[in-house]
Amino acid sequence: MNRHPYRDFADFLAGHFACKMQKLTIDGGLTCPNRDGTLGRDGCIYCSNRSFTPSYCRSTMSVSEQIDTGKRFFSRKYPSMRYLAYFQSFTGTYADSSELIALYSEALAAEGVDGLVIGTRPDCLNTDLLEWLSHLAQEKFVMIEFGAETSHDITLQRINRCHTWQDVVEAVEKTHQAGIFTGIHLINGLPGENEDMIMQTVEAINKLPVDVVKFHQLQVVRGTPLARMWQDGTADIVSWTARQYAELCASIVERLRPDIAIDRFVSQSPDELLITPRWGLKNHEFTALVIKALNRRREN
Repeated sequence: MNRHPYRDFADFLAGHFACKMQKLTIDGGLTCPNRDGTLGRDGCIYCSNRSFTPSYCRSTMSVSEQIDTGKRFFSRKYPSMRYLAYFQSFTGTYADSSELIALYSEALAAEGVDGLVIGTRPDCLNTDLLEWLSHLAQEKFVMIEFGAETSHDITLQRINRCHTWQDVVEAVEKTHQAGIFTGIHLINGLPGENEDMIMQTVEAINKLPVDVVKFHQLQVVRGTPLARMWQDGTADIVSWTARQYAELCASIVERLRPDIAIDRFVSQSPDELLITPRWGLKNHEFTALVIKALNRRREN
């Protein structure tokens, strides 16, 4: 039974697995067309891969070694846990199909790994790879998580994403038609966006065949173009308190299509990299604030 007043990711997985599942982050040594010169070299203005990569995940290690290290990290607490290989770092479908299939296959061959979650851009999924993943999805759990960030093209240009919202729409629809679960990653508080624009993005997501959505607050991380903009006073971003952001997330839950599972509301970059916001809350502590806000609204 779902313990939250909305459908969460654990509830979504419980519909497909009989035991507790954990994503194991893998760095496949891939890059991004917004970094290698294909589309650009500076990347998105907020992006720092170091800020969300676990300590056990290093591209100098093989996929199998990363999985074994990750399993040792998590199995101490949940010995009977099983896993999903999560290709999170940079763009998880940005290489030749043969290279990618080898990486994915190595992950699936590991003991205890029952499926794949692949993070990527909406403009980096070729037909051959989609076809292979479609066949795989008939036997294994497969989800592709697209970095969309926002539905507003003006913001996508401002943050140097180098793709459009229409790219997202087309990628999600093709993936769904291929029988693959779809996820969307969104960032709340991007430069120039207000709450109305955020809610417009939620409504745009509601129109798509999306299974899971992952939100987090915009973080200003050291060494990024956004950090320089912040220091120069040109970032044009909202500074929420944790409670203010929790109220926004409660409004998102009320607006989001109820069958869409919510993976998370926040992310936390390492302390030595994070400039702002510095709320000092763990994910479950912030989720408790959102639930409290939702319950209060429903009682009134």
